[in-house]
Amino acid sequence: MRYDPAFEIEEDGEAETTAGMLESLKHISATTYEHSGHATRSVHAKSHGLLLGELSVAQDLPPAYAQGLFAAPGRWPVVMRLSTTPGDVLDDKVSTPRGMALKVIGVPGARVEGSEGDSTQDFVLVNGPVFLAPSARRFLGSLKPLAATTDKAPKLKRAFSAVLQGAEKVIEAVGGESATIKSLGGHPETHPLGETYFSQAPILYGEYMAKVSLAPLSPELIALSGQSVDLSGTPDGLRAVVQAHFAGHGAEWALRVQLCTNLETMPIEDASVAWPEEESPWVTVAHLRALPQAAWSEALSKAVDDGMQFNPWHALAAHRPIGSIMRVRKAAYAMSKRFRAARNGVSVGEPRDAAVLTGIALDKP
Repeated sequence: MRYDPAFEIEEDGEAETTAGMLESLKHISATTYEHSGHATRSVHAKSHGLLLGELSVAQDLPPAYAQGLFAAPGRWPVVMRLSTTPGDVLDDKVSTPRGMALKVIGVPGARVEGSEGDSTQDFVLVNGPVFLAPSARRFLGSLKPLAATTDKAPKLKRAFSAVLQGAEKVIEAVGGESATIKSLGGHPETHPLGETYFSQAPILYGEYMAKVSLAPLSPELIALSGQSVDLSGTPDGLRAVVQAHFAGHGAEWALRVQLCTNLETMPIEDASVAWPEEESPWVTVAHLRALPQAAWSEALSKAVDDGMQFNPWHALAAHRPIGSIMRVRKAAYAMSKRFRAARNGVSVGEPRDAAVLTGIALDKP
C-alpha cells in the first residue's frame, strides 16, 4: 500500500502523553545520574557490544523494495550498539529484552525535520516483533511504575528476574510467549548475537510503509540462536560473550523489510500487532557485515555510548518514522540527548564518516 498522511491518526491527548513520557524518562536519567555521577540513556543504558561494520545494499531489488537508502546498490559504514532495555545499569542476571541499534553513516538525500544537515540513517531494533503496548498512552501507563524502581533493590531485581524467567519457560513450553514478562526481567538468558531484531513500529519506505528486521545470516551467528549463556557471577556476562565471539570471528546479518499491504491486518497506529508474514514476507534488502574486532572497550564506550545517539528520527525523509509510538519518541530522544550532553560535558553529535572509530573498533582485544 502506498502511504497516505490520512493513515496516521493522532491519539487523543498525545501532547499530554508526550509530556508524561518526558517526565518519566527524565526521572530515570536523573536518578541514575545522581547515584553514579554519569548520565546514561533513559532506556537501553547498558551496552554489551559496540561494533563497526559495513552495510551492502543488494543489487536488482524489485521496485517496491528499491526505496530510500535501498534505492541503489551501495556500501555504507555502520556503527552498531548491542544493549538491554533498562535505564539503570544492572547485573546481566536481570535478564531483559536485547536491543540492536544501527547508525548508517554518509547517506545522502532529503532529511526528516530536525535532522537537516546530518547524513546518518538510524534503525533502533529490539529482539521481538511487536512493541509492549499498542500506543504511546498505554506505554506511558507501564513506564511510570517502572521509572519509580530505577536504581532500587538490585538484589531483589535479580531474584525477581529469576522467578520471571521460570514463568516464561513454563509459558514457552506450551507454545506461548509473554512480552510483558520478558520486559520485566523474564527474558531467557540467551546470547544476544543469536537474536533476530525488529523495529516493532513502522517507518516510511519511500512511497510505502514498512517494518525493519535484522536476522543472523553467517553460520557462526545462526549457531548462537537460542543458545543459553551462563551469567552466574558475571555481572557483565553478555558483554563478555560478545567480546569472545568477535575476538576470533566476524558476523553477517540480513537486513530485511516487511511492506504493509493491508491496514486492517497491518496497522501502523498499533505497534503491538505482528504483521502477518503470509500476507507480506520479510525480504532481504541489504547485508550487514562486521570483522573480528574489540567489540567493546572504554574508548569505544566514550565515543559511542557517550558521544552518539541512536534515534529513528536520524533519518532520510524516505524513512520517516510513523505511528503513535514513533511520534512521541521524537521529543523523548531530544530530551535524552540534551540531558546526557549537559551533564557529561560532551558533544552528542552525528558522525560524517567512520574514520574516528575505525582504529578503535578494529583493534583486537
